[in-house]
Amino acid sequence: MFPAEVVRRALLSIAAAALLTLALFYSTDDNAVVADTLPSRLSDSEFWGMITTFSEAGGYFRSDNILSNESGYQQVIPLLRKSVREGGVYLGVGPEQNFTYIVGLEPKMAFIIDIRRQNMLEHLLYKALMELSADRREFLSRLFSRQPTTAGAANSDAAALVSMYEGVDPDAELFETNLQMVLHHLEKTKGFELSKEDEEGIRHVYRAFYESGTDLSYTFLGGYGRGFIGMPTYGELMQENDGHTRNWNFLASESQYQMIRRLHNDNLIVPLVGDFAGPKALRSVAAYLKEHDAVVSAFYTSNVEQYLFQDDENWKQFFSNVETLPVDRSSMFIRYVLNGWRLNRRSRSLLAPISDVIWAYDRGRIRGYYDVIGMSH
Repeated sequence: MFPAEVVRRALLSIAAAALLTLALFYSTDDNAVVADTLPSRLSDSEFWGMITTFSEAGGYFRSDNILSNESGYQQVIPLLRKSVREGGVYLGVGPEQNFTYIVGLEPKMAFIIDIRRQNMLEHLLYKALMELSADRREFLSRLFSRQPTTAGAANSDAAALVSMYEGVDPDAELFETNLQMVLHHLEKTKGFELSKEDEEGIRHVYRAFYESGTDLSYTFLGGYGRGFIGMPTYGELMQENDGHTRNWNFLASESQYQMIRRLHNDNLIVPLVGDFAGPKALRSVAAYLKEHDAVVSAFYTSNVEQYLFQDDENWKQFFSNVETLPVDRSSMFIRYVLNGWRLNRRSRSLLAPISDVIWAYDRGRIRGYYDVIGMSH
């Protein structure tokens, strides 16, 4: 006899696989594109107003998390493109990997929600550098505070771009000049009201790119560079692909960079400070989307749920918050699952229909993190 809990989880996983298949490959009227009233552009004051009114107080996380550590995350993009609603709204967490998902999913608007205020400041740094940089070569020179070794071309691939900056020493004068240009752009040109602590936070993030360049990798507090075995570098992430035919990284082609730059210029990538289990950020986004008859196309949660399930109430509050979001049967969770949750499987990205997870939550079928992973494929 198998234990009842094992049988329950197996049945849940089988049912989830069937539902995911239907969601990905069975077209219904629910997935048809509907009219919405999302803006084609936000003013600078509207953009900053969203950040200040939707955000919550910042919280603690054990890592600076200036760069993604999720190697291989592009592999779910081809499947997502078959399922998600065109022109929906993207929700995400963390730093630059969100830009690559946005390239793949082509939403009208995006919200990046992270418990760390530093993450919001990092996105403002990216925003300023992109708005000030006409192309990828100029952007990377400013991001890393380095002059490229070769002139390069507009159609350079990711590997060629990385090679331009590998082994190049950082320029301290360029760093200070660019930092002051970024702060002037954000505070004077855009009119964002940054505190002295915010300015120092931007300096802290920017210095990580200055110190490590293309060798920057995910670290815990206290240092940058190749500190952890198996953590991909900035240059390596730029050169990954979806495992089939295409590199979706936002720096892999000039057109992909320009797509993200345009969204930044239009103030349509909005970084917020918020706890997934908090009372304000997610619910504020949900209310805004409902006001504009918009639907979430994808919600990238990384492995945040793993931390939420460490508290008996936080994970429940998170799913209660998700219930307020406008979704349809094509709306997807994107999760990054660390090695160890599935026997003999490496860390990887997984998908699950948001509506199916909420359906299971409402009926008491989610009791722990394993149940959420069991619904993801």
